[in-house]
Amino acid sequence: MPYYTPIKGIPDLITQKRIVSKLLELRKKISAEVPPRTAKETLLLATWNIREFGDNRSQESLYYMAEIIEAFDLVAIQEVLSNLKGLQNLISLLGKNWDYIVTDATDGSAGGGERMAFLFDTNKVKFRNIAGEIVLPDNLRLDGDLQFARTPFVAAFQAGWFKFSLCTVHIFYGEDSPTSAGMKRRVDEIDAIAKWFQKKAKNENASYILLGDFNIIDPTHTTMKALEQNKFYIPDQLKTKPTDLGQTKHYDQIAFKIKEDEDMLIFDRANGKAGSFAFQDVVYKKDEMAVYRDKFEEKNTQGKTEDAINKYYLSKWRTFQMSDHIPLWVELHIDFSNEYLNKIEAGE
Repeated sequence: MPYYTPIKGIPDLITQKRIVSKLLELRKKISAEVPPRTAKETLLLATWNIREFGDNRSQESLYYMAEIIEAFDLVAIQEVLSNLKGLQNLISLLGKNWDYIVTDATDGSAGGGERMAFLFDTNKVKFRNIAGEIVLPDNLRLDGDLQFARTPFVAAFQAGWFKFSLCTVHIFYGEDSPTSAGMKRRVDEIDAIAKWFQKKAKNENASYILLGDFNIIDPTHTTMKALEQNKFYIPDQLKTKPTDLGQTKHYDQIAFKIKEDEDMLIFDRANGKAGSFAFQDVVYKKDEMAVYRDKFEEKNTQGKTEDAINKYYLSKWRTFQMSDHIPLWVELHIDFSNEYLNKIEAGE
C-alpha cells in the first residue's frame, strides 16, 4: 500500500485533513470500479498519460497519483519529462516492492523531450531483462524517411503463466482536421507500429500488447481503424471509455496480439473486466477552484475575471497537478494451473 506515514507530519491541518479525506474517497471509488488485486490469478494492467510529468507535482497530488497507480500491478506512463524527481518521489510513495523502467528523453521538437515508463509491482510482475526503443525499417518509415516523433518503448515481462512484451506509445498529435498533414502522420504512425508488431508477433509466435496515448478520436475514426486493420484486438469494454477529462475523446487504448490456447484465455471477450478511472470525480473537482486558488501564480489571477480564473483552474492548473488524461485499465487472467493439469490428465 502507499506510504502514508508522512501525512502525519503535514503542519497545515486543513491540508492534512483534505488529503486524508480525498484518499479515503479515492479508495472507495477504486473498490467500487476496479477489481481487487490478486496474489496470482489476475494481472491488472493500466496506461496513463500523465501530463508533462516532471518535478512539478505537489506532495498532495503525488499521494493521489500513488493511490491510483497502486490499484494496478503494471502501469505504462507517457509524458515523463527529463527531470525524473517526480517519478522517483512517486515510486517512493508506492513502496519498496515497486520498481520502474524508463527511457531516455526523446530528441526533437515533435518529441517534446518526453520519456516513457513502466511502473510495476515486483511481487506480481517480473521484468524479463529485454527492453528497447522501436526503430522502423526502411519499408515502414513515415513519408519515406521519418521515424516516430516519440519513440515507442517495448519491454518483456512475465506475470504468472503469462509471458508478454508490452509496448507503450505516444502517437503524434498534429491537428484534428481529417485532411491535415498532422492527421495523416498520426494515422501513419499508428499503422506503422501495428504493422511492425503484427509481423513480429507472427514471426516469433509471441504475445504483444500495445498501449498508451494513440490520440484516437473515437472508436469509428480512421485512427482506430489503423490499429484494428492490423489485427490488433481492442476489448469492447474499452471502446466505450473516453480518457480525457471531458469524457469525449478515446485517446488512450490497450490493444492485444496474444498467443492463446483456446482453453487458457487471457481475456474473456464477453465478460472480461476493463474500464477507465475518472479521478476528477474525487480530486481537483470542477467546483473546487476556491480550495486551491491561493496556490495559483499571480500572473494567472491578477486582472482576470472569475470565469477566466476558473477556466485556468479547470484546463491548466489541475491538469498539471494530476493530468488531462485518466487511466485506462484491463484485467487479464494469468493463472492456468488447473487447465494445464486437466490437459495432462486427459493425455494431451
